[in-house]
Amino acid sequence: MSDDPLIFEIKRNSLDDGPGIRTVIFFKGCPLSCAWCQNPEGRRPRVDISFERSKCIGCKTCIKTCRKSALDRHPVYFIEREKCDLCFECADNCPTGALARVGRQIPVQEIVDSVVRDIPFFNTSGGGVTLSGGEATLFMPYASNLLQALKLQGVNTLLETCGFFDFNTFDELLYPWLDAIYFDLKFIDSGYHKQYCGVPNELILSNFEKLYARALKGGVPVLPRVPLVPRLTAVKPNLRALAAFLKKNRVKQISLLEYNPLWQDKMIMIGMPSVYEKSDWMTEKEVKLCKSFFKRFELV
Repeated sequence: MSDDPLIFEIKRNSLDDGPGIRTVIFFKGCPLSCAWCQNPEGRRPRVDISFERSKCIGCKTCIKTCRKSALDRHPVYFIEREKCDLCFECADNCPTGALARVGRQIPVQEIVDSVVRDIPFFNTSGGGVTLSGGEATLFMPYASNLLQALKLQGVNTLLETCGFFDFNTFDELLYPWLDAIYFDLKFIDSGYHKQYCGVPNELILSNFEKLYARALKGGVPVLPRVPLVPRLTAVKPNLRALAAFLKKNRVKQISLLEYNPLWQDKMIMIGMPSVYEKSDWMTEKEVKLCKSFFKRFELV
């Protein structure tokens, strides 16, 4: 079997993952386990099966197909995952795609061949390809080969990262082939970071400081991004500490990511229980308050 990582989505015509029109490659697997993960289907580095109830027409084809009796229309998650052996016969026979395989191995050249057709859109809009996830830095040899192949085609490349990686390996395999880095910063307090993201953050903050110091000297541009999560990251002590950290590192531009509750539906689709629940969007007042901590910075 190939050692290639799993890709769970290739999204074209994206306007939210970097400048211009972009094609986004979503890697499956992440070293973090953020309580509000926007792409929970990308958290586990293995193939998953999802169930999208809105697509189900109740034909029971899947129930008749399943040899493990792992499907039930009534429970919230539909799939009894302790019984499911991921044979995917139900997904292969589902007439509407309500059941679907999440994640597949795709050779680098297949991705490049697919992306080439988007180059005219990249050239006219200043766009390119973004590696996202999950977390692409979990799979640096593969990501390096992909980035190098894209650069040979003249494609602009951008990485969205949680920052939890070995710096020396990153410096060797990924950094030379990147045109920009979007770097997420969630908490300054390492204890809170471990509690709500699964790992401490000393490595993340150290990697950011190294990369941003290089950016100030003409290296690859780094844009810090702060996800605003009510009651977690979007609280005064954390926002104040983040602003101080960014100021100390001479940051001028940042991006604030407003909370999006739609990830909770994805959690249900892949059978993952949620430990954080806020199903409504942030109010204009809440967003304004968060922005007030970053008046010194250009918000992009």
